[in-house]
Amino acid sequence: MKYILIFISSFYISNANSQPDSTNKWEFGVEADALPYITGGYFGGVCAGKNNWRIRALTAFVKKPDFTTRSGFANHRIHAYVIVADYFFKQDWRGFWIGGGLVYWKRTIQSDLKLQTGTFKNYLLNGSSGYNFPLSKHLYLSPWAGMSLKIAGDKNIEVDTKKYTLPLLNPEAPLKIGFYF
Repeated sequence: MKYILIFISSFYISNANSQPDSTNKWEFGVEADALPYITGGYFGGVCAGKNNWRIRALTAFVKKPDFTTRSGFANHRIHAYVIVADYFFKQDWRGFWIGGGLVYWKRTIQSDLKLQTGTFKNYLLNGSSGYNFPLSKHLYLSPWAGMSLKIAGDKNIEVDTKKYTLPLLNPEAPLKIGFYF
C-alpha cells in the first residue's frame, strides 16, 4: 500500500509541475488508417477533444482477406461506422491511449461457391489502445490494437448451402496516421 501511495503522489506532483502544450483548448483532427487501403477499401475519421480526451467518428470499407474469414466463405466486405472516446495518459494527444465505443457493421459475404451474396448487419462494442508517436508538432503515427464484442445483429446468414455467423470477438491491429490542429 505504501508503494501505491508513493506512486500516486509522484504522479500528481509530476503532473502539477508539467506545462501542457495545450491549455484547456479544443483541438480537432483527421485520421487515416492503413489497413482498409491495403485491402482495397477506404477510411475516413474526424476527431475533437481537449486535454486528455478525444471523441472520434469514422467510417471505413474493408475487403477482408479470405484467410481472415471462416473456412468455406469468401469475399467478406465490411462497411463500418464508429463513434469512440479515447483517453490519453499525456496531454496534447501524445503517448499511450485507451478507448472504447460503439460500432455498426453492414456486411456482405459469399460462400466458396460464390453463387449468392449474403447481406447482414451487426452492432459491436469496441475497446482499443495504442500509442501516438509524434512525427511533428501536429502529425502523429499510431499503431493500435482493438477488440470488438458482438452485442446484437443478424446471425446464421444463409449463403448458398452454408450458414455464417460473426464470431463473438473480432480483433484488429492496424496503423493510423493523424493530423490535428
